[in-house]
Amino acid sequence: MSGDPQQTLGALLARLEVRERQIAVEAEAAHEQIAQLTALLDGLAQAAEHITITRKTLLELPDETPSAPAAPTPALPGGPAYQQIMAVFAEADAPLRARSVCEAMDLDLVPNNINNVRIKLKRLTGRGILDETEPGLFTRPRP
Repeated sequence: MSGDPQQTLGALLARLEVRERQIAVEAEAAHEQIAQLTALLDGLAQAAEHITITRKTLLELPDETPSAPAAPTPALPGGPAYQQIMAVFAEADAPLRARSVCEAMDLDLVPNNINNVRIKLKRLTGRGILDETEPGLFTRPRP
């Protein structure tokens, strides 16, 4: 060693102290990372446990669920006019008004005929055979 041994020893001790602080900082950062990873692992383990419990619960359910009885088809009122109205709606691709139904049935477009058809459309709506999507606008219900 050249120079003053105290100065060289002092410099060496100073470098060691700096390195010791660096290692302490790195160790603290590693401890924080380990804590974060431990929390992540705990969360994943808990999620896996919940999935296991859910799967077991689902496997314990009965295989078959009783099917609901099919809703009875509403009865069409008697009379050929109702058959004709339903034939018009079977061919329609859009909602119809009473006036359009009269035209499709080749009825005269007089207020009496339009009102009679409107009454029949309302009766079919009341029975669930048709839907009134807007006031005066009728269509077949969608399944």
